[in-house]
Amino acid sequence: MNLADMLTYADIGQLTAIAGRYECDCKRNSKHDLIQSILITLGSRSFMDSHIRSCTPEELRFLNTLLFDERSHFSLEDLLAAASQACFDHRPGQSGTRELVGRLKNSGWLFALVPHQSRHLFQIPQDLKSRFREQMGAILRERVISAPEPAVYRSEGEMLQADMLLLLRYIKENEPELNQEGALYKRCQQAVMNALQIPEPLLGKGGWRFGYGRAGEHYPPRLALLYDYARHRRYIVEEHGRLNLTAGGELLLSEGKSERMMQIFSFWLKLYKGAIPNLTSLVYWISVCAGKWVTVSSLVEGLGWLVKPFYYDNAASILEQRILRMMLHLGMIRLGEAPEGPVVMMTPWGMEAAGQKRPPR
Repeated sequence: MNLADMLTYADIGQLTAIAGRYECDCKRNSKHDLIQSILITLGSRSFMDSHIRSCTPEELRFLNTLLFDERSHFSLEDLLAAASQACFDHRPGQSGTRELVGRLKNSGWLFALVPHQSRHLFQIPQDLKSRFREQMGAILRERVISAPEPAVYRSEGEMLQADMLLLLRYIKENEPELNQEGALYKRCQQAVMNALQIPEPLLGKGGWRFGYGRAGEHYPPRLALLYDYARHRRYIVEEHGRLNLTAGGELLLSEGKSERMMQIFSFWLKLYKGAIPNLTSLVYWISVCAGKWVTVSSLVEGLGWLVKPFYYDNAASILEQRILRMMLHLGMIRLGEAPEGPVVMMTPWGMEAAGQKRPPR
């Protein structure tokens, strides 16, 4: 439902709170006047821009989480969890998260689900969602710096699909042995790299490597994604100390069919969700900001406040190494070098996957 519908079902207490929040000039004891005044205020062109700019980072991160959640309604527990997740710099108590939920409710973003028997469930007006995305995108684009097209840039296109088949072929032909940790020996890993179109340096000793898929503990990121995806699809199996192809893997290899990139992209979103809960929204905002060539440094600067650090990964390393680098491997971006430093631009496929039909003007 849209805002006008939800205001109709809201009680006069919430309407009074919303009107007070925006200093609406109306009769506070008339529900009709309250609704009309709120609709005029929140429907103005300048409202969403000024509202977003006046919000705290915690409020915007909270809104961002809810607006990119596929659920149509939320329980109070869902809202409290999202509010807690939005507070990066500290861990607020129950009262702090409830206060954040209350502020959104009194700002006209959250309404009790109708019919009234379900008052412990909440929803967000659909039209406000659309307007938030549009205006938030305009504000974020102000923060990135455009760059001319670089003379040379890297684009991996559909090489990930091809390398999936090459990985399966190597496993079929070699049935490589696994070490005590259940990983390929370094010599086998190097042999795999030699067989792939896009090689990566093998991991060195030491360091922490959890949170980005099980294979991420043993292999560099691109190979780890291929490995975890192949295991998820049951194309490969670890048994009796060796890595083997399953019947499904044999069939895929014999038919020579490529996996759909959208399937691999969706799997990547789920794989990294534990470490980067708002990954879907970050990919979307990158697509909004990088429809044309922009500097990576300005992209990191403009979006870094949306990224929660994950153990030893700070916002910059998450954006550059965990997100942009993997989007390059997924064929979603082009990466080049300019006098200003690294520059990036979405590919048409990347725009489609991120939820954009075409680059913003």
